[in-house]
Amino acid sequence: MSMLRKRITLGALSFSLCAGISSAVFAQSLGSPISESQLRGFDLIAPPDGSGYPEGGGTAIQGKVIFESRCSACHGMEGEGTSAATRLVGGDMQSEERPIRTVGSYWPHASTLFDYVQRAMPADAPKSLSSSEVYQVIAYILNMNGIIEASLVLNRDSLQQVQMPNKDGFIDSSQAL
Repeated sequence: MSMLRKRITLGALSFSLCAGISSAVFAQSLGSPISESQLRGFDLIAPPDGSGYPEGGGTAIQGKVIFESRCSACHGMEGEGTSAATRLVGGDMQSEERPIRTVGSYWPHASTLFDYVQRAMPADAPKSLSSSEVYQVIAYILNMNGIIEASLVLNRDSLQQVQMPNKDGFIDSSQAL
């Protein structure tokens, strides 16, 4: 074997060894264990049966104030949105043109709205709304879509009673077989 070939082989072996060691050290130093109290902050599931809903509640009248200060930058003052992805009000799934998918026209369950807002909104500060503020904001969104009255107190019990316009617009794939 020539001297050049030996040096190339030795260099490649050295590089591979160093890369492997640094990857192992890097992988071991990622993250840190979390406590039970921190873990509870991730456990926010709110399924349609209501089993995951927190205490709290509020009306659309209360939600309007929160919506205007925390949501309108992206969703507009009336839920019209700043793009198709941020529009919350209106839409028609039966349209002959491309349907506009909004909370009022597309979403099958009010629990989906609760779960999404609780986990991901506002976009600049996810999970920063209290449970009561989430109920109030979604009450306002549902009211803007004509789904509930402005005076209805939305809470863990009344949320389950909300009938979304597109509740029958989806097929449960577990029942399709």
